Amino acid sequence: MPEHFDESDFVDQDYQASQRSPSSATGYSKTTQTSGSDAAGSSKAPNMEDLDHQVTTAQQKLTELRRAQEELERERAQLEESRRRQHEFQTGRDEMVQNLTRGIELLGEAEFAARQEAEQMAKTLKGLRDALEKLQSIQEDEWSQEAYETELTKALSTIENARMEWNGAQLKWPILTDPENKPAAGSAQATDSDSRLNWLSDQNLRQLCKLGLALTWPLALVALIAVSLLLFILILRGG
Repeated sequence: MPEHFDESDFVDQDYQASQRSPSSATGYSKTTQTSGSDAAGSSKAPNMEDLDHQVTTAQQKLTELRRAQEELERERAQLEESRRRQHEFQTGRDEMVQNLTRGIELLGEAEFAARQEAEQMAKTLKGLRDALEKLQSIQEDEWSQEAYETELTKALSTIENARMEWNGAQLKWPILTDPENKPAAGSAQATDSDSRLNWLSDQNLRQLCKLGLALTWPLALVALIAVSLLLFILILRGG
């Protein structure tokens, strides 16, 4: 049986495919040429426009760095000022706490001493006023002939009591001895002993005897009363 042949058996299909797609080969060739052109363009030297752009970019970066440096300098200055003020606060607080504590302690002691001194002065002042009032209340023109001796004895006793009060006040308060030399507040106690010694050294024997009598007459009066009572008891027993 004779073989049957088809027309397609005598056609070179590879050749026809290449003939039908000439644009693909052309496109491949153009792509290869373009890539080569790009590679050649990237390796060429920069022109003046590129250099200007690079200089401008570098200048902008330098300006930004300077601005950042100035900002850091301001921040550093603020931190140093805050540190200085913090140190001033701490040292100032410690100094004033120490000074105020010491001042309060010293003034407290001075106030206590002044209060005691004021209380003693108030007692002395009351005694002097009472003595003055008693002396001013004596009306010798109203004494009768019968009570003359009795009233005179009372008046002399009042005068002695006032003298004793006055001498005691002079010993306590030197300002009474020398009114022109007024001591400062709080210094009376510091100079009290020296003033007493100076005042005593200035007195004569008679004045010292009077002062001693003024200070000891209550004891002498008690002793005299005791002796009188003892004599009275002995007289009663002897009778």
